[in-house]
Amino acid sequence: MSDYVEYLKEVFSEFGSILPRRMFGGYGIFYKGLMFGLVADDSLYLKVDETISSFFTDRELEQFSYEKQGKAFKMSYFMAPEDIFDDPEEAKIWADRSYAAAVRSSKPKKKK
Repeated sequence: MSDYVEYLKEVFSEFGSILPRRMFGGYGIFYKGLMFGLVADDSLYLKVDETISSFFTDRELEQFSYEKQGKAFKMSYFMAPEDIFDDPEEAKIWADRSYAAAVRSSKPKKKK
């Protein structure tokens, strides 16, 4: 695991115990089974939906995107604000928002 991802465990210490998982050349950041963040190139992106998007767009934070077969794809993750890295209470606020977005976007499981 990268030093950066290990460092994120400290950043989110007030929020709770996160579980980083390797995926797609980066890491998914999970809490209680839901992915609320992702790490790509040692940058943290947090889950966003319509309810909380203004917190990110008002700060002009960059949306995560990737390119596949010449097409750019944007995902519902935005760059985390810099101030969370020096303030565990602020990190908790942003993690709570993004985790709530992950909960809202999780699909109910189909009954068999």
